[in-house]
Amino acid sequence: MVMKTLKIFIGFISLCLLAACNDSFLERPPLDQVASEMFFEKPEHLETYVNQFYNATFFPKYANHGNDYDSDDLVGATPNVRLQGTRPIITTGSIGFGNIRSVNYFMTHYKKIEDLHPFDSYKQYVGEAYYFKAVAYFNLLKSYGDIQWLDIDLGTSSPELYNERTSRDIVADRIIACLDTAAMYLSGERTNGYERVNKWIALLMQSRVALYEGTWQKYHKGTEFAVQNADPNKYLTKAVEAAGKIMESGLYSIYNTGNPEIDYKNLFIQRDYSANSEVMFWRKYDNNLSRGDGSFTNDRNFRMSLPLGKSVAKSAIDDYLCIDGKSIAGNTLFQGYTNITAEMENRDLRFRQTVASPDQIWKVYANAGTDNWSIVYSKLNSNADHNAPTGYILQKGYDPQVIYHVQQYEETPSILFRYAEVLLNYVEAKAELGSIVQADVDKTIKLLRERVGMPNIDIASIAIDPNWHFPTLSPLINEIRRERRIELLGEGFRWNDIARWAAAKELIVGKRPKGFLASQIAKNPFYEDQEGFMDPYQKAIPSGYGFQLDRDYLDCIPESQIVLNNKLTQNPGWKK
Repeated sequence: MVMKTLKIFIGFISLCLLAACNDSFLERPPLDQVASEMFFEKPEHLETYVNQFYNATFFPKYANHGNDYDSDDLVGATPNVRLQGTRPIITTGSIGFGNIRSVNYFMTHYKKIEDLHPFDSYKQYVGEAYYFKAVAYFNLLKSYGDIQWLDIDLGTSSPELYNERTSRDIVADRIIACLDTAAMYLSGERTNGYERVNKWIALLMQSRVALYEGTWQKYHKGTEFAVQNADPNKYLTKAVEAAGKIMESGLYSIYNTGNPEIDYKNLFIQRDYSANSEVMFWRKYDNNLSRGDGSFTNDRNFRMSLPLGKSVAKSAIDDYLCIDGKSIAGNTLFQGYTNITAEMENRDLRFRQTVASPDQIWKVYANAGTDNWSIVYSKLNSNADHNAPTGYILQKGYDPQVIYHVQQYEETPSILFRYAEVLLNYVEAKAELGSIVQADVDKTIKLLRERVGMPNIDIASIAIDPNWHFPTLSPLINEIRRERRIELLGEGFRWNDIARWAAAKELIVGKRPKGFLASQIAKNPFYEDQEGFMDPYQKAIPSGYGFQLDRDYLDCIPESQIVLNNKLTQNPGWKK
């Protein structure tokens, strides 16, 4: 009996490994050839199976260390191909149903233990499966729009594989429904935030999905990406509801020790987030158990605090308000662009806690000795080891303690979900619905600004900014979008925001990212514009980004998939 059980467990683990490693839907061996009824006999078996989804696909590594290089926020060594409009038509490959295939297998077979164990003993894992199915489909929705919705466990010859695409609004509805079920089954406890997702993560994801779809339907109306029978307010209302439940729970709050000079920066460099009031889910690394992150370990990248050749765009820097809560345009508090230190004077403190300045500490040695970023700025762009195309060095998520950078791999934890997003989702959805009142701002944006000593938004007296990116929209929506950009910079949200706002025309097309005044550095290998600001892509994209408004909001469906299923249609703009 022991040997039989061992064989069953080994077979089960092999199945999990297969599911985790192979993302090609059509290449999967048919699982109906396996005696699946033998696998799910205990709650522990369900737990082991869903463990495969706790991976980089669902929880990207180090999202808080700079993940917006596909947007107008961060600038890499070369232009992003989506923004540049140069992505080729994809001829071969899969759409990426592997994780959905694996979740559907679970859904089909987990009920085999219904008569053996009480539901309460395994409902957490069922809730996780619904959560992961929702996230897998949300990723596909963002990439492809309309996408086949599959609920059953399919084999390689199942006729459902050849269904037509499911309308994106139906897909969005089903994602939200999955998250409703997930929230119902998942634990309502706060937990340590790194082992298993809970009810509140499902609700945060639901607010994210609903806000995305609601604004997509609203702002893509009348375009190639419009949704038939669009009902944006239905989704925006759901976003408010989901975020509101988290806010009402009282389990989370903005991390604020009362020190506006360092609190925002310190949030992203803590060694353990188990008791952090703001961090809802995080990724823990331990070199004794698993591999950490190599990009923050070797000395070259350590010197720069970010992957080689990447930096913050001037357009993002210019969005930081002055300490009076007004923009830099015509503001006497703004000290100009002469040097980065002057730029940071009288500005939102998130500026100097996100971007390194020469007077800040770069390294803290074991003997308590320190070096400042002035050493790096004195050599900026003089060689490959010190390249930052715009000059604005991202330091968000960087810990200067040398003792944490000498191990085989960096062990700094990664924040995956934080309460700040909940507040931003809530206030934006309320504004888009047109039902926002001052009290909504007071319980959201005010909390974020109080952390850094900035004044709150008074919706009755918002100062006009002549450089608002969206002059046709209300002052409040412009300021909410600004707040989102500043608070979440580098955390991987910006492209999705541009996409759902249909904002590439305002933010991307015909534009090039700029940097600070080149006169600040001794040697500048990059181009400058007519005003002397660094212009690193001047030669690569002389006419600015060539993003194609009628194509590049969605990805190309591989042509090989259309050949396999002639009911599939290509996304707008991708036909030869």
